[in-house]
Amino acid sequence: MARIEGVDLPRDKRVAIGLTYIYGIGKSLAKTILERADIDFDTRVRDLTEAEITRLRKEVGELQVEGELRREVRGNIKRLMDIGSYRGLRHRRNVPVRGQRTRTNARTRKGVKKTVGVRRGR
Repeated sequence: MARIEGVDLPRDKRVAIGLTYIYGIGKSLAKTILERADIDFDTRVRDLTEAEITRLRKEVGELQVEGELRREVRGNIKRLMDIGSYRGLRHRRNVPVRGQRTRTNARTRKGVKKTVGVRRGR
């Protein structure tokens, strides 16, 4: 099992998909990393050699991923809340930040757990 940036990559998946288990790496960035590390996209994680894993670690090590990235995102949200911006207020109130409607929907973000009945016409 390959361990990169403290994350165990799933053995039976292709490397391009396995890299997406690392916070901050999506499919397109994973493909770019594999191109730079000169590794075939269709290779399974279990079939990687030690040299290939080392090259992957080197490429991923140059990026801001996992804990470092999470800290930066958390800091950005805290900054928005501290300066009192609209987005910061939305974060503080724990409601959708990006303009979604909240009269209906938004139950996950707002934390509504109970079943809501049908609204009757007025």
